Amino acid sequence: MVKLNVLVAGSTGYIGIQLIKHLCIHSKINIKYLCGNSSVGKKISFYDKTLTKYKLPKIVKFNKKYLLDVDIVFTALPNGEAQILSNLLLPNNLLIDLSADFRITSTSVYKKYYHISHKSKSNIKKSIYYLPEINNKNINNYKIISCPGCYPTSILIPLVPLLKRKLIRKNNIIIDSKSGYSGAGRGVHKKYKNHNLYESLSSYGVGFHRHNSEITQEFSKISKKVIYNFTPHLTPMFRGILSSIYLDLPDGISAKKILSFLKNEYKNREFIQFEKLNKPLSTNSVINSNNCLLSICETKYKNRIVLFSAIDNLIKGGAGQAVQNMNIYFGFKENLGLKWEK
Repeated sequence: MVKLNVLVAGSTGYIGIQLIKHLCIHSKINIKYLCGNSSVGKKISFYDKTLTKYKLPKIVKFNKKYLLDVDIVFTALPNGEAQILSNLLLPNNLLIDLSADFRITSTSVYKKYYHISHKSKSNIKKSIYYLPEINNKNINNYKIISCPGCYPTSILIPLVPLLKRKLIRKNNIIIDSKSGYSGAGRGVHKKYKNHNLYESLSSYGVGFHRHNSEITQEFSKISKKVIYNFTPHLTPMFRGILSSIYLDLPDGISAKKILSFLKNEYKNREFIQFEKLNKPLSTNSVINSNNCLLSICETKYKNRIVLFSAIDNLIKGGAGQAVQNMNIYFGFKENLGLKWEK
């Protein structure tokens, strides 16, 4: 059986390691190159001992000649670097990017939030922002697939269909999201060394977190008048995201109706799961999976509900979604490489 050859750029970060784990159990994939800068010559198992059992190439510094040998390039790089690499792509290369480099269609908005001038403006039109459960465009029309951010994934999956059907009021959406510290990358330990990272809860990016640009962009495709507040928090757990979303309902709409609608909307989507009405949820239910788990809870106010959305930030909010998008692009079974023993 002929396998697709893959290059992973940014292979040693938390997302890169998670991606390699999925690709190792994917029956259609051969990992040809693992690229990094500070880790050249090392085995990838140096960063995760569970990868010892797989025959994997040693880490090398990226060279454009490698693009001749691969079908797919995954980039799990700092923002700005996938743009540069995208300018080197050959006609036979598919780029699947896990950074923010092609998420934002407006270069001015991108610069405002990420403080980088875009270095591959011509490639933006060749890219698609693809959240599988809500995007109905033909992914095969594009050579660059931009994977959504972790927070937006947990937020857009439940809210986009509700906004489209006008089942929630759009003028006062409160989003309170809490993430494991892996979402901040390996540098988080140094950045928060004086903040008691492992025993404290920290809010950050209040009002201006860069994922606001992504959320606003996607909401604006439905309505320009969506008013929301998004506040993220860093928690003393390694992985997982729990978004608590406070919603006002129009007259005649109940929590039960919201749950019923979402269940029907996602009835054919394997990775979207639901708790019973009024059952709170935990990130523990989604860890090491590509699932998004949703729960609807009533409050003491008739027209207000709390919607909970939980994902694993490294999988559904990162590497797993990248593999899911790859599977869709090549017509593979959508869960290939995404099911394993925990």
